[in-house]
Amino acid sequence: MRQNGSDMRFSGPSGTDLAACDAILRVGSKSFRAAALLLPRDIRQPATALYAFCRLADDAIDEGPGDATTIALLERRVAAAHAGRPHDHPVDRAFSETVRGFGLPPAVTLALIEGLAWDAQGRRYESFDDLCDYAARVAGSVGVMMATLMDRRAPEVLARAADLGVAMQLSNIARDVGADAAMGRIYLPLSWLREAGIDPDAFLADPRFSPALGQVVARLLAEADRLYARADAGIAALPASCRSGIRAARSIYAEIGREVARRGHDGVSRRAVVPAWRKLVLLARALAGGSRDAVQLGLPAMPATAYLVTAVAVMSQGARMPLHVAVVPWWDLVGRTTAVIEMFERLGRVERSAAGGR
Repeated sequence: MRQNGSDMRFSGPSGTDLAACDAILRVGSKSFRAAALLLPRDIRQPATALYAFCRLADDAIDEGPGDATTIALLERRVAAAHAGRPHDHPVDRAFSETVRGFGLPPAVTLALIEGLAWDAQGRRYESFDDLCDYAARVAGSVGVMMATLMDRRAPEVLARAADLGVAMQLSNIARDVGADAAMGRIYLPLSWLREAGIDPDAFLADPRFSPALGQVVARLLAEADRLYARADAGIAALPASCRSGIRAARSIYAEIGREVARRGHDGVSRRAVVPAWRKLVLLARALAGGSRDAVQLGLPAMPATAYLVTAVAVMSQGARMPLHVAVVPWWDLVGRTTAVIEMFERLGRVERSAAGGR
């Protein structure tokens, strides 16, 4: 790692602390542990430390009161870890080594915690821009984190990574309109619902599909598709050993939206599921590779994620660690693609827990 003009070697979390992180994930995040096998070791280990900390933060909100005191404590733990003075806990120490070693700024981690807090508060989102602010925190932040671990810090690549996270979040919202409503939650922009003649409170009181609701869902999926197209250029800029797995996750998750569309944009009556055979087709396409779209790559970050991109880009001017990644065998990809998607869902909160209505 190069910091303040001098060379520093990043040793990573200690074996003991990393083992403690892995033990937490073994119990509560089996899908991430499986998905992490797709990543080169130099990325897998810091990703484990990062996710273990996010897992603890998630549990603190889900299993505790989720109040201002809980959020404030998490924010202090984040600040301490980034300052190199982590709390005396193996996950905090491993997290601290990771965020400092990879030059990941506090703003990105704090964004995820802020998004968790919004979920705990049961927020609703008046406009699409408001919804993007939420998606940027719970999912765009994850894209930025993962791109940073892959040693991709150019603003245009980070912006596309954030686009992917937000797009996946929008797909999931479209799929789970009915499931969320059954738990008293609504993520569709309230202004869009009213424009379609739907009263949000009346819908929550009696969640039923209607052509008007289908139009709102179609509108959301169109925005997701636009962001997926933007994200493709960023995937092409990732390390070669990481592209196929991320591309497969992107393609299969976008297919969720297409499955909703095939059902008349009905995200209420039944939950859309991508059949296994179609996943295999998309996987084959992912293995075939993709092309770089220079125009899309050069687009500015969306307003909701711009501050995350800027935070990493600015910090990277003073701290940068080159990574040496190994090649992932092609045969490892087939059995773990679904797990990659689950990793994005769990880490990015795109799969909201039933207990919390997220």
